[in-house]
Amino acid sequence: MVGLTDQQLLWSALASLVLLGLAGSAEWLHARRVQRLAILIFGPTGQPALWAGLAVPLRCLAIAGLAWSLLILFWLPPNRRTPGQDRPVSFEKLKHVVLVLDVSPSMRLRDAGVASDQSRMVRAREVLESWFRRIPMNEYRVSILATYTKALPVVEDTKDIAVVENVLNDLPMHYAFQAGETNLFSGLEAAAELARGWRPRSTTVVLVSDGDTVPATGMPVMPASVADVVVVGIGDPVNGTFLNGRNSKQDVSTLRQIAARLRGFYHNGNDRHLPSELLRRLTLSAEGAERLNWGWREWAQVVLLISAVTLAFLPILLNFCGTRWLPGIRKQPVLSKWGMDKSVPERQTAGLG
Repeated sequence: MVGLTDQQLLWSALASLVLLGLAGSAEWLHARRVQRLAILIFGPTGQPALWAGLAVPLRCLAIAGLAWSLLILFWLPPNRRTPGQDRPVSFEKLKHVVLVLDVSPSMRLRDAGVASDQSRMVRAREVLESWFRRIPMNEYRVSILATYTKALPVVEDTKDIAVVENVLNDLPMHYAFQAGETNLFSGLEAAAELARGWRPRSTTVVLVSDGDTVPATGMPVMPASVADVVVVGIGDPVNGTFLNGRNSKQDVSTLRQIAARLRGFYHNGNDRHLPSELLRRLTLSAEGAERLNWGWREWAQVVLLISAVTLAFLPILLNFCGTRWLPGIRKQPVLSKWGMDKSVPERQTAGLG
């Protein structure tokens, strides 16, 4: 448990003890005043329900717990999972992202985005940067493979998000290739080879493309290190743009086929970012959700919740279940001359013989 000094812990404890004493004194004074009217409140016995005796210690402890938890949360530093934050990560938590980025000339056409006024590469950058901002990047190592007529490594196993953003910032990588047909399989083969030696189920392969002609055979087999494959489609899937005499648009059917053959996910990123539910699924390790690392923050949140619920619901319980005595006018059934029951009021005489 880190993040708090001994002096802060001491002040939190002292503040809770002071409030515990003040609340106890207030409850004692309140009990003396209630005792004078006990018969009117609780009936002839002058005693509340048996469980109501716990209300005093519960309320005092809840007030003290509320003060302690709020002070602990006030002094703790913000729990921010900033992308790129340099924190040590154990080998068991280290994950990899292999980004297979289509850099063919068609990715520079301007028909992507909500308003269809962005280039496909710019839209791909926005989708990926949105993803990187919503995951703990200190637990990931990112590799980028540019694919066109073949696959070329650009970045390998980096933890510097600035390097990744620079590569995605409309870098004209298609000049590094000879002109020809797009070969997405080469990028997937390179991703499989790159991830082959990593820890099992620690890698997510992300393919970003506007589509390609996919042969019926030859789909690369992903190694055991690859847990998930995500295919992100970019470009207008309805209205195409002519390039070199061809009508270029997002080939949804082809990209869905690639995702199905790799047992992965397809997402149309032309006008939507990756959904949070998919990101949560991708950030889970092979063993399932990571265990919560309990610290001062988690304990303070639990104490705060219990204290707040106790203070909120205790008056309601005391009002409805604090005593069985119900002062007022009670209706008592009597037999009429026709043999029918009628209810007549009978005034209660509390405390009278």
